[in-house]
Amino acid sequence: MDFAVPAGITDLLARLDAFIAEEIVPLEQENDNVRFFDHRREWARTDFEAGGLPRPEWEELLDEMRRRADRAGFLRLALPAELGGQDAGNLEMAIIRQHLARKGLGLHNDLQNESSIVGNFPSALLALSFGTPEQREQFCEPMIRGEGRWGFGLSEPDHGSDATWMSTTGRRDGGDWIINGAKRWNSGIHHASHDLVFARTSGNPGDARGITAFIVPMDTPGVKIESYMWTFNMPTDHGDVSFTDVRVPDSAILGGEGEGLAVASLFVHENRIRQAASSLGAGQFCVDRSVEFAKQRKTFGQPLAQRQAIQWPLVELATEGEMLQALIRQTAWTLDQSQGDKPRRAGLSQPISMCNYRANRFVCEAADRAMQVHGGLGYSRHTPFEHIYRHHRRYRITEGAEEIQIRRVAHSLFGFGSSRS
Repeated sequence: MDFAVPAGITDLLARLDAFIAEEIVPLEQENDNVRFFDHRREWARTDFEAGGLPRPEWEELLDEMRRRADRAGFLRLALPAELGGQDAGNLEMAIIRQHLARKGLGLHNDLQNESSIVGNFPSALLALSFGTPEQREQFCEPMIRGEGRWGFGLSEPDHGSDATWMSTTGRRDGGDWIINGAKRWNSGIHHASHDLVFARTSGNPGDARGITAFIVPMDTPGVKIESYMWTFNMPTDHGDVSFTDVRVPDSAILGGEGEGLAVASLFVHENRIRQAASSLGAGQFCVDRSVEFAKQRKTFGQPLAQRQAIQWPLVELATEGEMLQALIRQTAWTLDQSQGDKPRRAGLSQPISMCNYRANRFVCEAADRAMQVHGGLGYSRHTPFEHIYRHHRRYRITEGAEEIQIRRVAHSLFGFGSSRS
């Protein structure tokens, strides 16, 4: 592997920076839009009287950012050419995500709901990879444009990472299916036209086979959003949704009867390496800002940077960041080389899990250290570190808790346990 950043990516990063400076930063400053990113950010973004959901004007700003990015040719970079994309690979996306997150909090890359000038479209990829021609036609392009969205209904009140033990069921009734159960952390459900609901349709609890993914219209009788989960970082888009005798046709199945776990795995697999790169970039931003501040801030007549108590923790974090960058990029490159090679791709479970859990710890440790270096100012909302910490802390739980990631590494290292998680 050539560890140098390919020239094409270097040029792309420069064009992204120019686009941010010319179009995104001015948009961020228009009409007091900066309120969504300064010390008012959580209050400006959240409609606390409407269940803690995102304010419409916040989501409209994100939509406008995406429209501009799409016109500039950046939004669809990672999508295949048939969806108007440029087939950017995992290595390119890892470098891009790290670069954008390292620039800090802003409209260019607000990770709170995966909004970025370079889009991440896991649902569109699911429709493309597993959908029938009719499903691809109905959903792919509208989801990219933000005109049709899917919720993601995998976790349940009694089941999170142990998804193969889910309680939601689907049973045949003539040519239809009847779904009963409940989902928690049903992401994006507040503006979803459909919910991607995973239900056990055959087999026994714990079986990998026998789980089916259904594309359920939100206006189907028996579908009810019960409440929204208020989170460490608001606003929320995670709903508790119940399904009571919900009837859908056989054509609602995505990916084949009993094959839903493959659909879910692709969703989280696509996200994990890119999300690790984002956590790395955000953590490096915290380190960068802390070093800069320590050079300027004087206490007792000397810059903070002269004190080993300040230097050493930041040196440790900077070193870990460099090692993570090497592992993430090598893993992303290997993912790109393993297309179509199932055994080789399956062997990447261990390094992907390593990247994911270590990068998510790294950003939390870096944000916490940045708060400490900045003192009282670091604890305030006038610096971005508390926001970064509260946002990225969730990734130590979501899409497979870090304990699950560590278990996957242990399975490979020691040869025991289950690798299905």
